[in-house]
Amino acid sequence: MRGQRSLLLGPARLCLRLLLLLGYRRRCPPLLRGLVQRWRYGKVCLRSLLYNSFGGSDTAVDAAFEPVYWLVDNVIRWFGVGRNDIATVSICKKCIYPKPARTHHCSICNRWSLIISQPAWLNNCVGHYNHRYFFSFCFFMTLGCVYCSYGSWDLFREAYAAIETYHQTPPPIFSFRERMTHKSLVYLWFLCSSVALALGALTVWHAVLISRGETSIERHINKKERRRLQAKGRVFRNPYNYGCLENWKVFLGVDTGRHWLTRVLLPSSHLPHGNGMSWEPPPWVTAHSASVMAV
Repeated sequence: MRGQRSLLLGPARLCLRLLLLLGYRRRCPPLLRGLVQRWRYGKVCLRSLLYNSFGGSDTAVDAAFEPVYWLVDNVIRWFGVGRNDIATVSICKKCIYPKPARTHHCSICNRWSLIISQPAWLNNCVGHYNHRYFFSFCFFMTLGCVYCSYGSWDLFREAYAAIETYHQTPPPIFSFRERMTHKSLVYLWFLCSSVALALGALTVWHAVLISRGETSIERHINKKERRRLQAKGRVFRNPYNYGCLENWKVFLGVDTGRHWLTRVLLPSSHLPHGNGMSWEPPPWVTAHSASVMAV
């Protein structure tokens, strides 16, 4: 019933606003009308500049409950927590529930994600089972954009030189199809070059994180933990860092030498090492000594 009422009231309100707007335009002088339009446009611009997505009620509630989160986290840490045979290292501030290592509560998906890394332009969480696919996508997309930019360099220069002659006197004779081809080639080169730079930087950043055995979120957490322990005269060691080469083997799922061909160079749907809940080192990785873990 409420849905039918909204469907009927929506067009009626729209027609009423149009009628008021037409009457306002007839009565209002042009000068006053221009001032009113500029005033409304200024208000829209001011609201856009001062808009803050962290000023909502959800953020205020989270900030008010922060002491409760701290109390629950520290009290349960003192008593010790455990869920079956899964080692829990912290308390989720959203669920108030013990969470396993290397997990994060995604505010968009409203669930835990394993080894989370959520880019703003990706409508999905990057977790334990699709981390390799995400990196492969970034890597090969960067290679494709670099190849396209390098291969179309000569075509771009010719098209750009042709566009520069459009405003000469007398103007050159180019058909509509030729003009669209010139503009499309220029647009193609700039698009591929910009994507190659942006996505290439992201790929290099994730490659560095993989080499260190970290994720984007763990990078910030470990940095704070390293400073905290350094102030106490202790040394922080990442328990998931097995060395650069071993980290890449774990990430790519390389168990033997032939897997570099069958699992890296060729398409493969093999699952990553482990289940994302327990993080014991693979059999081919030498176990490191006990390390301090940031949570």
